[in-house]
Amino acid sequence: MDTTESCVESDGIDAPLWMFWKRRRYVVMVMAFLGYFNVYSLRVNLSVAIVAMTEIREMIHPNGTVELIQEFEWSSSLQGYVLSSFFYGYIFTQVLGGYLSSKFGGTNVFGVGIGATAVLTLLTPILAKQGAGWLIAVRTLEGAFEGVTFPCGHAMWSVWAPPSERSRIASIAFTGSFAGTVITMTLSGILAVSWGWESVFYFFGVLACFWYTAWLLMVRKSPEHDHRISEQEREFIMKSWGRQEKDTSDVKHPWMKMLTSKPVIAMSIASIVEDWGYYTLLTGLPTFLKSVLNFDLQESGILSALPYLAMGILLSTSGYLADWLQIRGHLTTTQVRKYFTCGAFIVQLVCMMIGALVLIPAPTIVCITIAVGMGGVAWCGYLLNPLDLSPMSSGVLMGISNGFAAISGVIGPIVTGIITTNNTEDEWRMVFYIAVGIYVFGTLVYWFWASGELQPWALEVTQRKNGPTEVSLRSESSMNKRLDHLSPI
Repeated sequence: MDTTESCVESDGIDAPLWMFWKRRRYVVMVMAFLGYFNVYSLRVNLSVAIVAMTEIREMIHPNGTVELIQEFEWSSSLQGYVLSSFFYGYIFTQVLGGYLSSKFGGTNVFGVGIGATAVLTLLTPILAKQGAGWLIAVRTLEGAFEGVTFPCGHAMWSVWAPPSERSRIASIAFTGSFAGTVITMTLSGILAVSWGWESVFYFFGVLACFWYTAWLLMVRKSPEHDHRISEQEREFIMKSWGRQEKDTSDVKHPWMKMLTSKPVIAMSIASIVEDWGYYTLLTGLPTFLKSVLNFDLQESGILSALPYLAMGILLSTSGYLADWLQIRGHLTTTQVRKYFTCGAFIVQLVCMMIGALVLIPAPTIVCITIAVGMGGVAWCGYLLNPLDLSPMSSGVLMGISNGFAAISGVIGPIVTGIITTNNTEDEWRMVFYIAVGIYVFGTLVYWFWASGELQPWALEVTQRKNGPTEVSLRSESSMNKRLDHLSPI
C-alpha cells in the first residue's frame, strides 16, 4: 500500500504529504518539532558553555608576562552539581505537566513552559556571575518549566494525531530534541570561542522567544478549537479516535492502579535506563572529549553533537518503521515496543562496553555515536507507551515515567563528577561500566513487563468521563485490534 495515497484518500485533503501546511495536524507537528528544538537547546547549552567557563586560559600582560586565569574555579564535583541542577526542578513538574495539560490543553502548557525557560536563559549569564548557587537556582527553575513539555507533548498527540499516524507524528516532533542538541552543541563551541560563553545563553534564549511568539499565533488546543483546519481534516481526526470530542478537562485518573501497573513500571524503568546513558553523555561528553581524548573546545562541541544527529535520524526513520510494521500486520504494538526498546538497549550496552575498553579517539567516538543514536530506536518503544496504555491519561503517564527518568538527570552528572575527579581514563571507564549495568537491568525488566495494549484500568478513566456506554473504550480497542491482530508476545 502506498502510504501517501492512503493518507490523502482517508483525510480528504487533495495535497501531497510534503505540503505539510495543507494539514493542520502536520503544522502542529512541525511547530512542536521546533518547540522540542528549543527545549533541548536551552537544556544542553550549559554542557558546552561550562567547559569555556571553567577552562584555564593564558593571559598575556602588556609587559610580556603570562598569567593562567580561570573565570570560574569550580571543582569537577561542583560542576556535576551545576549540570544536574536542571533536573532538580525538572523531576517535580512531570506529573503536574500531564495534569495541567489535561486541564488547559497540552499546546497551551507546552508553549508557556518553553517561553518561561527562554526568559530564564537570558538571565543566566548575569546570575552565574553572582556565584554557583545563583546558577544552580536559575537552572532549577528552568528545569521546572521544561518539566511539563514532554507530558504536554503526549497530551497534544492524544487530540491531534490519529492512531494510525501516532508513531510517525510523535517521532518527527521528538526529533526536534536531537536537532536542538546537535545544532546547540555545534554552535555553542563556536559562540563561546568567538564571542564568549555568555553569547551561548543570549543566542538560544532569543531564538526560543521568537518561537514562542509564533506558537501563540499558529497553534490551538485541539482540532475543535482551530478555525484554520478544514472540515474534512477535523472530521478525519475525530472519526479516527471514534468520538466526536476529545475534551479531557474533567478526567479523573485511577492513580493507584496506574502506579502499580507492571507496564507503567516497565515504561518508567526504561525511561530511567535510557536517560542515564543519555544524560551522562549529554552533560559529560564535551568534558570527556577535551580531557581524555584531548580535543579542543570547538572540536569537542562539534563531536559531541554527532551522537545526537545519529539519534535524530534513527528516531525519525524508526517512527515510520514502527507504524509500517503495525499497519501491515507484521508485529503487534506490544512486539514493536519490546523489540525496539530492548534491541536498542542491547546495542547500546555493547557499544558502551567496547568504547570503554578501547578509549582511542576514532573507535570510541564511533561507539558513543552508535550507542546514543540507538536511543532514537528505543524512543519509538517505551516513550510512545503512554498512548498505547491509556490515551486519555497519556499526559499523566508520560509525566510519571519522565519524572522517574529525571532521577537519572539528577544523579548521573553528580556520579560522573564524583568519579572523574582527575579525568583519567580509568575513571571514565567506570562511568561507562555503570551505564552498561543499568542497560542490562532495563532490558530484562522491559522485556518481561512491557505491554502495548490498552489497559483494563483505562476503562475507569473513560467511564468517568464518557459514562457507562464505553463508546471511547470500544473504539480504542477496535483500533488496537486493527493494528494488533497478531497474538501478543
